[in-house]
Amino acid sequence: MAEGSPAGGADEVAHPFVRLLGGVRGALESVLPPLVFISVYLGLGGEAEEDLTWAIVAAVALALVFTAWRLLERKHPARALGSLLLVLVSAYIAGRTGSAADFFWPRVLLNAASALAFVVANLIGWPLIGVILGPLVGTRMTWRRDPVLLRAYRRASWPWAALNALRTVLLLLFIEGDSLWALAVSGAFFYGLTIVTVAASWWLIKRSIPADHLGIRHPHVPA
Repeated sequence: MAEGSPAGGADEVAHPFVRLLGGVRGALESVLPPLVFISVYLGLGGEAEEDLTWAIVAAVALALVFTAWRLLERKHPARALGSLLLVLVSAYIAGRTGSAADFFWPRVLLNAASALAFVVANLIGWPLIGVILGPLVGTRMTWRRDPVLLRAYRRASWPWAALNALRTVLLLLFIEGDSLWALAVSGAFFYGLTIVTVAASWWLIKRSIPADHLGIRHPHVPA
C-alpha cells in the first residue's frame, strides 16, 4: 500500500489532525482560561465588583503566560496571539457589563461564525478541512482538482460545522441561565468534543477514499 494511503498511512495522515488539537498545551489553553476565570470569581464570593476584577486579572495573566510560552519557543505565534486576543476581548466585555457570564460571549460569536464558515465553504466547494490540511500535508490546494479528495474533505468538514453549532447552542444556554460552573468546565467538555470530531473526520476521510487512491498526500490531478 502506498505511503499516506488511508489503509496504510494512518499515523502520517492523522498527524495534521493531532497538530490541530495542539497537544497538551492546546488542551491547557482550551481548558484553563474559563476554569480559572470562574473559579477565581466564585472563590472570592462572586458578588463584589472586585471579585470580577480579580477573575479578569487571573484570566489575562494566564493568557499572557501561554502567549509568552509559545513566542519564546517560536511556535504557532498566530495561535498564541489569537488566544490572547480572545481573552482580552472577553475580559473587556465582562468588565463593561459587570457579568461573569458575559465573559463567554466572544466564544459564542466565534463558534457561530465558525459553524457558518464550515457550511458556506462546503457549499461553494472549498471545504475548510481541505483548506487547513492541504498546507499541513504539503499538497496546498491541489486537492481541489481531485474529485475523490474534494468529496472526502467535504464530508469530513460537516462534523466540524456540527461541533461549532453545538458549542454555540450550549454556551448560549449556559450564559442565559447564568450557569457559571457549566461555563467553567465548558473548555474541558468542548475539548473532549473536539477529539471526537477529529476521530469522526478522520473516519469519514478513510471511508471516502478508495483503496486504489494514494491518499491525501498524493492528490490525483486529471491531465
